[in-house]
Amino acid sequence: MRLLTLGHGYVAQALARILPEGWQLRGTSRSDGAAIQWPGSDLAPHIAWATHILISAAPVGGQDPFFTTVAGLVAHRRPDWLGYLSTTGVYGDHQGAWVDEETPVSPVANRSADRLMAERAWADVSDQAHIFRIAGIYGPGRAPFARLRAGQARRIHREGQVFSRIHVDDIAQVLLAAMVQRKPGIYNLADDLPAPNADVIAYAAGLAGLPVPPLEDFDTAEMTPMARSFYEESRRICNKKIKADLGVSLLYPDYRRGLQALLGAGE
Repeated sequence: MRLLTLGHGYVAQALARILPEGWQLRGTSRSDGAAIQWPGSDLAPHIAWATHILISAAPVGGQDPFFTTVAGLVAHRRPDWLGYLSTTGVYGDHQGAWVDEETPVSPVANRSADRLMAERAWADVSDQAHIFRIAGIYGPGRAPFARLRAGQARRIHREGQVFSRIHVDDIAQVLLAAMVQRKPGIYNLADDLPAPNADVIAYAAGLAGLPVPPLEDFDTAEMTPMARSFYEESRRICNKKIKADLGVSLLYPDYRRGLQALLGAGE
């Protein structure tokens, strides 16, 4: 089994840590000294080498950065498995209601609309396409404890607003299960407990013995347009399909257990 990650970032690195013995891995990166530096490298031989391809780069300027370059190569190679990392943002605002893979998509933010376009483009390239719509990602290096210690964490309150989230290690195990079982389709990746971000920050503060930041009202809080846009959408992400179709049992089924593990590991 030979995995090529197009965009070897946070999620792809977590997947790399759990690949079983016998798997081979190549990944692209913009960093100097990367095994495959891209842009700048010819990806054709790597596409030809791969049995499994994971696309994890976000759209740039409204376009998937890899699609124009390698879509034709991928279509010709016909890999055993193709995965694309998308976002639950493609569902848009559902005012806190539950959404699953059958829910019609209606992205609000341009970044989510770009992801949806990329989803459809890659699905047209391969009948083995697996689309992973991922909720908010947290994990090592992306926990709230450092911000709490620095006095930078904020608790924004908007009535009825909830987020879904998932630990990066659970994303990795879903991807591995999908790579092994090869059941093309769309999968939502989220834990079992959607919650307001203010609750998550308060729990993390209590867990670490730090002051709980004051609650700020969404309507009057100063935020960047990007940050404000996240709070303007509210939905609960149903994760039943990854359990039923892929047999996944979440390592961290809610943020409480995820944060406990991260703090215990020194975050």
